[in-house]
Parts: sequence; C-alpha cells; structure tokens
Amino acid sequence: MTSEAADRPPAVRQLRLVVEAEDYEAAVAFFRDALGLPEQAAFTGEGEARVVILDAGRATLEIANPAQKRMIDEVEVGRQVAPRIRVAFEVDDARAATERLVGAGAEQIAPPTVTPWQSLNARLDAPADLHITVFQELRSLDERTALDGFGIERSREE
Repeated sequence: MTSEAADRPPAVRQLRLVVEAEDYEAAVAFFRDALGLPEQAAFTGEGEARVVILDAGRATLEIANPAQKRMIDEVEVGRQVAPRIRVAFEVDDARAATERLVGAGAEQIAPPTVTPWQSLNARLDAPADLHITVFQELRSLDERTALDGFGIERSREE
C-alpha cells in the first residue's frame, strides 16, 4: 500500500448485512438476546414493516475462493455444508456461546473444533436461514501471522 493510500480515510464507514427473516421475532430474540448483539436502533413502517439494527462490533468482509471454502468446511465440519454466504461471529467463549445458541433454537452442525489457524470454531444453522460460525481466537494476531499458511495478501499493484 502506498503512503498516499494509507493517509486517505476509508471509503467505507460500516458494513451492514441486511437479512430478511420470515420469523422476525425469533430472529431478533436469537441474535439480540441469545447471541448478545446490542440493539442500536429499530424502526417501524407502513404495513407492519419492522427492522432492528444490531451492533456486531467490528465488521470484516472475508472473501474466499472455492478451494478455501471447501477446506474450511472440511476442517470445521468434516463435509461440505455451507452455502455461498456464512456469517461468523467472534465470541469470548465458543463452547459457551454454542451451548447458549443451541438452547435458543440454533441447530448445531458441528461442535467447537480447533482449526489450523488456531481458533475454536463451531457451526450452526440459525434463525433467518443463516448458516453461522461462532469462533474464539486462541492466539493473538501476531502469533497466528507466524503460522505456516497465514499471512497478509498484498494487492497486485504493490
């Protein structure tokens, strides 16, 4: 990255994932109350239109090629299960979060599993037809960066 690019403010201020949920109440209870995403705002409109905006902390966009997606499924679940989009939430305790979310209506697809990139990941099918991962980092970013196969992808322009 050039110094000029590093000095510019980010063009994107927020990543907002918008999910349509047939059972709105169940989805809100699951993600707000069971997973613990704080409510930031809620709006209503004509025709019983409702939306709640939940704060999910820092957002990232993870782009994986098909081989990486298949490898992650194999590591975390042992078979191909994820649709094209999977939502992942970093938590402090993946085992406790998994237990809590299953109790709140999620279907456990795979229990918490230690990955080669040193996180503890569990897979669940959640309300609103979302396939999710809850993960707990077991090492710092610096420690993980030193692992084989873990690094930083640079733009082709550099």
